[in-house]
Amino acid sequence: MSKSVEEVHPRKTFGWAARDTSGVLSPFKFSRRATGDEDVTFKVHYCGVCHSDLHCVKNEWGISTYPLLPGHEMAGIVTEVGSKVMKFKVGDRVGVGCLVGACHTCDNCKNDLENYCPKGIQTYNSIDFDGSMTYGGYSDIMVANECYIIRMPDNMPLDAGAPLLCAGITVYSPLKYYGLCSPGMHLGVIGLGGLGHVAVKFGKAFGMKVTVISSSPGKKQEAVERLGADAFLVSCDQAQMEAATGTMDGIIDTVSAEHSLLPLIGLVKTNGKIVCVGAPEKPPQLPIFPLLMGRKMVGGSLIGGMKETQDMIDFAAKHNITADIEVIPMDYINTAMERLVKADVKYRFVIDIANTLTPA
Repeated sequence: MSKSVEEVHPRKTFGWAARDTSGVLSPFKFSRRATGDEDVTFKVHYCGVCHSDLHCVKNEWGISTYPLLPGHEMAGIVTEVGSKVMKFKVGDRVGVGCLVGACHTCDNCKNDLENYCPKGIQTYNSIDFDGSMTYGGYSDIMVANECYIIRMPDNMPLDAGAPLLCAGITVYSPLKYYGLCSPGMHLGVIGLGGLGHVAVKFGKAFGMKVTVISSSPGKKQEAVERLGADAFLVSCDQAQMEAATGTMDGIIDTVSAEHSLLPLIGLVKTNGKIVCVGAPEKPPQLPIFPLLMGRKMVGGSLIGGMKETQDMIDFAAKHNITADIEVIPMDYINTAMERLVKADVKYRFVIDIANTLTPA
């Protein structure tokens, strides 16, 4: 005889969720599963607001199921562990990123690439192993298998560290995989937003020369003086772009708005690489001839596996890398989403869950 929902998910909890494509979030009561033998339960203290959250609450990708409770950049303190949990104990500082499940049997999983598992379970808006819907970090507690729990280093602040569990790994993984992480290399970063500003910090920590490429000239001072970029290119200034032709070893493209890849191909050297981590709604045109002329490549990357995510947060802690954040109360989230549409944030909203989320 199968167990009822109340037996499987007995833990009453609450958060903020969207009910329809308006994307408006409001208080929401739901339940999470009891702490299983291999589970870790933690009180959520902070949760970052990712641009993916905005796409999902409005069903802009056509995959949303309502009610939808977002949040895949959460950090907090462990309150309970299962009997078979080996890595964590009550009181530990932990986080959860974009994944809460995978098959553990496919080639991707066997190679620590759970993020590419065809049966991967997303932290929210996904179907869990027990058939229930997953709910994210805009909530008071989180329960996840210990495989998907990240240990937050002691010197990593939970508020400014939480966004690294998505934004950080999204740029760290491709920089490592595509070999764009060696001292002395020249890295271009397209876009100076939630992903781009973290890419600049990782690039500098790797010992690289970093040039920010943006359509907004007003971001030059921010990029160079505060974030430490070595140079700044205005992408719509043809003279600047031509002067930089063939100077970069690689580019990480963080822009999700529609834009041309042709000018970027011209910036990289022979054997240069352009890695796309943004997701424009319309696919860009890919001119082949300029690729052929320099044995250049355009690639992509999506977050990272669990081992690499832990490596990333440890590296970030060692080099004092955090996200630049604006901490907000839970009831400010709808205004924050409106500002996110306008790119009116430097560079990541983080919800103070512990101090501002109250039961409906």
